[in-house]
Formats: sequence, C-alpha cells, structure tokens
Amino acid sequence: MRRRDFIKYNSLFMPSLAGGFGVQAFVNSPFLKAMYSELVETDKVLVLVYLAGGNDGLNTVIPLDLYDTLANVRPEVIIPKNKLLALDGVDRVALHPSLNGLRDLFNEGNLSIIQNVGYPDQDYSHFRSTDIWMTGADHDEILSSGWMGRYLNQEYPNFPIDYPNDTMPDPLAIQIGYNLSLAFQGPASAMGMVVGDPNWFYGLVNGIEEGVPETLSGEKLAYIRLITKQSQVYGQVIKNAAAKVSYQNNYPDNNGLAEQLKIVAKLIAGGLKTRIYMVSLDGFDTHDAQVINNDHTKGEHANLLQVLGDGIKAFMDDLHYLGISDRVMGMTFSEFGRRVISNSSLGTDHGAAAPLFVFGDAIQSGVWGPNPTLPEEIDVEVNLPMHYDFRSIYTTILEDWFCLGPNDLGSIFTSQFQKIPFVVNSPCISTAIHEQNQMAGKSLVDVYPNPFTERTTIRFAGHPEDPLLIQIFNAAGQRIATLAHGRYDEGLHSSDWEAGSLPAGTYYVRYQTRYQQQGKWIVKAK
Repeated sequence: MRRRDFIKYNSLFMPSLAGGFGVQAFVNSPFLKAMYSELVETDKVLVLVYLAGGNDGLNTVIPLDLYDTLANVRPEVIIPKNKLLALDGVDRVALHPSLNGLRDLFNEGNLSIIQNVGYPDQDYSHFRSTDIWMTGADHDEILSSGWMGRYLNQEYPNFPIDYPNDTMPDPLAIQIGYNLSLAFQGPASAMGMVVGDPNWFYGLVNGIEEGVPETLSGEKLAYIRLITKQSQVYGQVIKNAAAKVSYQNNYPDNNGLAEQLKIVAKLIAGGLKTRIYMVSLDGFDTHDAQVINNDHTKGEHANLLQVLGDGIKAFMDDLHYLGISDRVMGMTFSEFGRRVISNSSLGTDHGAAAPLFVFGDAIQSGVWGPNPTLPEEIDVEVNLPMHYDFRSIYTTILEDWFCLGPNDLGSIFTSQFQKIPFVVNSPCISTAIHEQNQMAGKSLVDVYPNPFTERTTIRFAGHPEDPLLIQIFNAAGQRIATLAHGRYDEGLHSSDWEAGSLPAGTYYVRYQTRYQQQGKWIVKAK
C-alpha cells in the first residue's frame, strides 16, 4: 500500500501519530507534505550493521546466572555487576553500561536480543569467518555469491541489463564505505553499489569539490575524481533523493556509525526503493586494551558500544521523526565472539558464538535463546556453544520481513534453518510489486522448468555481432557445463541441460558477452 493511501484510509481509525500529533496535523504538516510530495510505492528495507573484528558478546549481553563464574575466569575484563543496565521485564541478562541507547530501544519495544548465534565448526580467521557470514556458507563450503546477492538476484532476475528502469530506478543495495561486501555479490554481477564515506556523500549532494594542489599531479587527481563520480551510475539518483530531505532528527557528534546511518535515513526518506543498506563499525578485535585496568566500564570496547548504541538509537528516533520507521528493520552482526577466558593484556581472543541485535518497529522486544552454558572446568579453549545458526536469522528476515516464500529460499540456502519469531506486525506487500520486479529490465536468459529434477531448458537471446558464452555453475562457482559458445542469430534460442547425475541443490546459468552478463538461479530438486 502507498503511504499516502495508508494515511487516507486509516486516518479515521488512528487517533494519534508521530509523537502525539493528530493525524490531520500530520497530513497537513508543510514539512511532511514537501518531503513526501513525490512518494512512490516502496518496499521494506533492511539495514545491516557490521561490527568488524569479532565482538565480545559476554561483555555486551551479560548472562546474570553466570556472572560469578565469569568474574572468576575473566577478571581482567569483567564489568562490575552494579554498573550493568537492567532491561524491563528481564532478569536473566543485562547490558553493558555503554548501551543506554539499545536499553532504551528494548524498553520501548523495538529491540530483540538473540543469544548464542554462530555456525557449526567455527573458523577463527577474520577473513574466512566474515566470508561465511556474508555468503551464508557452511564452514567447509566456499561460495562465490553472497546471501543478499542471491536474494536480490531472485527478486530482480534480469539485473543489470536495462537498469535503472521505471520499475527499479534506484540501486538494489547500498553500502557506505569503499568496497562492496561479498554479501551483495550475485551470480553474474554485483547487486549493489558503494557510497563513499560521509564526506564523499555530502560532497556529492552539495556539489562540493575537494581542493587539489595546483600542479600536474593535482590536475590528474581532479580528473580521477571526476571520472569516479561519473562512473557512479546512480550518483544523480542519490543526489536527488537526498535533496528531498531538508530536516532530520538530532544525531550524536563524533559518531562515525551515526553519520553513516544518518545518510541511510536520508536516502530512505528521500524515496529510494533500495532494499538493503550496509554500514560498519570497525575495531572489535580487542585482544588488548578492551578495558581500562582501574575501570572496566571504560576502554576500547566501551567506546565502541557507546557509538553502537547511541548511533542506532538516534537512527530509530530519526526514522520515527521522518515517518518511515514502519518500513525499516536493522540487524547487527560480527564474524565471531570472543573467548570465555580473558587474556593478560586486558583483552579477549577470538571465540565462537555471540549475541546479536535486531531492531525496528516490527520487532518484538525479547531475549531469544537460553543463557549460555559453560562446563565446570574452563580453560583457554572453552567457547560459548552455538544455539542459533546465523542463517536462522537470515531465514526469518527473508520470510517474515521480505515475504519470501519457503520455496524461494531454495535459491538462497541449500539447507533449511529454523525460524525465530522476532518479527511481528509485518504484513506483506502486494504480489503485484514482486511481479513487476521480476519483469523489470531485459531478460537475456531464462530457465524452464525451474525447479526441475532431471532436465531443464535454457532459453537465451542471440547476439550475432558478439560471441556469447552460456555456462552452468554450482553454488560454489565451479563450472559444471558449457551450453553455448559463439555467435548466434538474433532471436530466441534454446539448449537442454541434462543434470540427472548431479546432486540436488542450487546452480546458476550465466550468460556473457563482451559487454553484458546476466545470471539466473536454477534449483535441482531431489
């Protein structure tokens, strides 16, 4: 439903809105009229908050029944019990004293804590474990595409050919930073774009050019910057969306995460139909100086959690101020937790399972999962056991937030994972929007039937002036078959693929010429 229709048809049944202002005042607000004068029907948004380095979950969400044990085995970092933040209606866990913002969100009903999240056979490498979280792979599986890339490819199967278009004029996903995460890699191309740091963003929006030296190298630098801006296909789209939002709620100063989230809120309120955003907060690899020796409530970890809690709380307050909070869900994640035992450098080493946070209006506040369990004998090898596979959170978001059908999950995960009912009051959008997304852009290759059991037919567009290549890959990116190679007359062609001897699972067909490429997922059923 369009937001304007929602207000129109529900105003008689909604006595108040937006912090106590009446609906009529809300509708008649010149500020909101100006902001939403060109609204388009948009969909739900997910904001991923990556805590890079491996967050110490035991000092983030503290299990109170284990406090005495933890005080004994991690005395170098334990937080004083009388400094912990209590949660309304919860007596088994408490939060780090720097997480006032998340405590307030929980008490307001907009935050879930999911305990003991990880995956079987934890890999303690930052790089490998990050890849596992970004791709949704098993510990012994290498995937060449990301879980969000596969989802976006499933929703927009013709991307990137003839994008942007009337149906989807905006980026499918946006990451604030300098490199696009593997999470957004699709079967044939990246499904998102990178927006530089906040300075880059506001320079683009305000038309500000950073000065360069008056030398030959300065001229070259200016040229490189110009080409970089021109290469951002969606740069003007972003600029236009940002220009629609003149006012936002307050954000804390000197908070890098808050600066990133402020940009996200501005772009959502500006009408972008972008589905996924990713922001990040670095520094959680706290092998040393996690706390200050004489005050464990302070230190590197406390500073990071302060930035996290204050940033997310300001973001949610801004979403409510802008009237778009019903469309946004957020999730924090980190590649792993930390060890139970602290080290001698006032820090903690790489661990396994850890809690994460999910936030938004559609979130039911609660603590999901039991408190961690620990053996009687605790040594440096002891880790927190996993209770929830991280892909359970992904599955819940895809089904209950993005309304993906259980059958469609087969193109994203090859195994089934339990759902966690932390999403409430989240009606699905009309199927017409999904159908429009499926038809958007130009299809160069198609598969029918899909799913299939033994055999399927690949249909593809000919390209007489440019040799084309059509290949089948498995989910790990290994080539399975080549179905076409060379020049084909203009028109529709087809090739059958016999796959009876291959195991059931997810594959994809990739269409490639010198200038175009497109990938489609194929599911071989058992």
